[in-house]
Order: sequence, then structure tokens, then C-alpha cells
Amino acid sequence: MRSILAIVLTLLSPLAPASGVVHEYLLDNWLKLIVKEDHRAPVVVSQVWYKVGASYETDGITGISHVLEHMMFKGTDSHPPGEFSRIIAANGGNENAFTSQDYTAYFQRLERSRLPVSFELEADRMRRLHLQDEEFQKEINVVMEERRMRTDDKPTALTYEQFIAVAYTASSYRTPTIGWMNDLENLELADLQAWYQRWYAPNNAIVVVVGDVEPDKVLALAKQYFGPLKPETITQSKPRIEPPQQGRRDIRVEVPAEVPYTMMGFKVPALKTAEDDKEAYALEVLASILDGGDSARLATELVRGSQVASSAGAGYDLYSRQSDLFLLDGTPSDRHSVADLQQAFLEQVKRLQEKPVSEQELARVKAKVVASAVYEQDSTFYQAMKIGQLESVGLDWQVADDYVARIKAVTAEQLQAVASKYLVEKNLTVAELVPLPMESGRKPRAALPEDAHVH
Repeated sequence: MRSILAIVLTLLSPLAPASGVVHEYLLDNWLKLIVKEDHRAPVVVSQVWYKVGASYETDGITGISHVLEHMMFKGTDSHPPGEFSRIIAANGGNENAFTSQDYTAYFQRLERSRLPVSFELEADRMRRLHLQDEEFQKEINVVMEERRMRTDDKPTALTYEQFIAVAYTASSYRTPTIGWMNDLENLELADLQAWYQRWYAPNNAIVVVVGDVEPDKVLALAKQYFGPLKPETITQSKPRIEPPQQGRRDIRVEVPAEVPYTMMGFKVPALKTAEDDKEAYALEVLASILDGGDSARLATELVRGSQVASSAGAGYDLYSRQSDLFLLDGTPSDRHSVADLQQAFLEQVKRLQEKPVSEQELARVKAKVVASAVYEQDSTFYQAMKIGQLESVGLDWQVADDYVARIKAVTAEQLQAVASKYLVEKNLTVAELVPLPMESGRKPRAALPEDAHVH
């Protein structure tokens, strides 16, 4: 069995053939352009990434990055509200946008000859967005309803939001991307105008193009459409570094719900903040040891084995801009309590600390992680997204090229070391969802699909 896994790892060590040459350019206005060739199909993905998101926001204006994302579809002097989406659709493409803690991104998928359409529209709204109060009043109501559906009326999401607010004392990661409702209710058009003027500029943007393109021609188009835009004097936000945690934190969230739920989070470094980047890759593998599919430990031992959980998961974000959390979450089975599940999670952590992962298990997990990384290269959108994500958080896009080799280099000793160093009680925050009785005949409203976006 070990020899078969070794063969799998060897075969998957190079990136898939779809991984083409990457070209990087810097325009005179400091806009960064990154072009990756992928000639398998006559299509192109174009993405514009702005280095601003919820973690850049301050108290009183939380949610402003997400609201501005919505308003970016509401017109310029050249294109009235709704025109952007109509033009993209008329050219056979699709488009959308998303906001995270660390960045805001806009993208289009088009036939390769339609790339100028994307560039013209994106350049127009990069510096010439026309913010109108009538459109703002409509869109802020859309965002508030989105918050109600995705957070307020979704018990697990509400628990997560409360959990994050307790886990962090100073870090701006305690800010919910959707924003606090009171801040949304008091947000003004002038706030958005100032936020747009400050952050939406070519010298704070990364344009990523992946597809069946010629890099020199893409550069010429970028110079034509984005080149004339003036840069902005950008004052970066002051650092908001989380102080060391001094002990375990617990929170109970009591809301109407059908089943209990728990979430546990340990403070850990991300790749960008780790003193030793080997630790970050070890944490990445550690998450897959626990929750890397049906053969991972949580599924085999807690869900199917002891049946203490009806669902259980683990997560870690290697590419966060700031230090983050190593997460465990789940729902206890009917025969067990939240306390039982929390104890089972802690026993899993203790086992990682006390006993090295076997060579066979580590090889199997590595093979799965590496295979997933390689197969993701089949998507031009994913290739562009990984480049944009890395550049937006302050990492070089070439970090993605090192991923497979770095994962394969992780040892059982490193896994044991990071588990013992970081997955300890003084770094731990625990949340418990305590279900209250549901109103007669009422269930929580179904949230919008996670990939839905309301323009």
C-alpha cells in the first residue's frame, strides 16, 4: 500500500499541463497585471482584485466594502445602472463579484475576443463610479435583507459571527464581512464615496487574466484601458495585531434552532505571519488529517465510529492576510450532547499531540491534498483566483507553484510539533449553539446560496 501511495505522489508532483507560463507587468500608474496562458479552450477569465475588505474597516462602517461591491454595478456616467451586466450577457459572458475579509474581487468569463469588453467596463468603474443616493437606498436594503437571511435567521451562521467576535480582541478579523446591522442602518452615501475614493485605484488593484490569450496583446489592452487612470495616495490602515490570549474563552448562543452545534477555534499563524513557514504547511496538512474526506479521522471515528457526531469538520486558511484560527465544528448525534462532542474534539487534538501520524496515513492524506491541488488547475477561474488571492494578501503568486512540494515535505514530527504548540487551551475559544424552542410551524428561513450575489 505504501508503495502505491508513493507512486501516486510521484506522478502528481508536477502541476497539470494546464499550468501555463505566467507573465507579470506593472503599469506606469502602478496597476499590476498578471497574465497566465491556458490555450485549451477559446475562453478567458478576467478578474480585478482590490486590496480592501472587511478587515480594513473600522467600527461604525462595518460592511462598507461589501455594500460598495453591490454599488459597483449601479452605473457610471458612461454606463447607467444595470448596463454592466447587460453588456457582459450580450457578449455571451457571465460576471459576478465577492467580498472577503482581505479583498474584493470582480470577474467575467468571456470568449477570448471579448476581453476588451471586460477591460473597458472595469476601467470605467475603477475611477468613474457614479454613486447615486436612490440606488444606494435600494441596495442597502438588499444588503440588510441578505444579512437577515444569511446570518440572523441562520443559527449556525449567527453562532459563527458571535464566536469570531469573542475569539478576537483586537484583530480586525472580528469584523463580519456583511457588517453589523446597526452600522448598515447608519451607513451614508458619503461614507461609500470616501471608501471608494480611498481604495479603488489602479495602484491598489491587481488585474488577473487567464485563458487563451497572447500576453503582449493583453498588456496592450491594459495600457489602453487602465493606463490613463490616475493613481491615488493610499494611506494604509494601522496594524491591529491580536495580543496573546491568556486562557480559554467560552460563549453560549441561545436562539431558536432545531439542533445544537459547537465550534472550537485555536489561534494559529497563517503563511504570511508564521515565523517558520513550515508550520503553516503543517497546519494545512493537519486539517486534512482530521477532515480530508470520508477516510479522515473525524468522519471515520466521530461520525461513523463512536457516532458522537452527526457531522464534524476542521478547517484552516493557509493564505489569510493575518493570523487566523484552526477550526473544529460539528453537530452532536441524537444520543450525545455538545459537551460529549467537544470532549471528543479535544481527545482528537490530544492524540495528534501525543502520537505521531503513521507514515501510511500521512502518505494517503498528502496524496489527496496534492491531487486536489493539481486537479484544481483544470479550472481557468480557479487559476486566476489563486493568483489574485495570493497577491491581494501580500504573498507572491509563485507561492502557489511551491504548494505541492511544500505539502509533500511535511513530516509527522512537524504535525506533532504544531499540534503541541498551537492547539492548546490558552489559544482556544469555544462556542455552543443552545437551541431555543421554534415558533409553532416556523423554521429558520433558508439562506441564499453561498455563491449567490444580488446586484
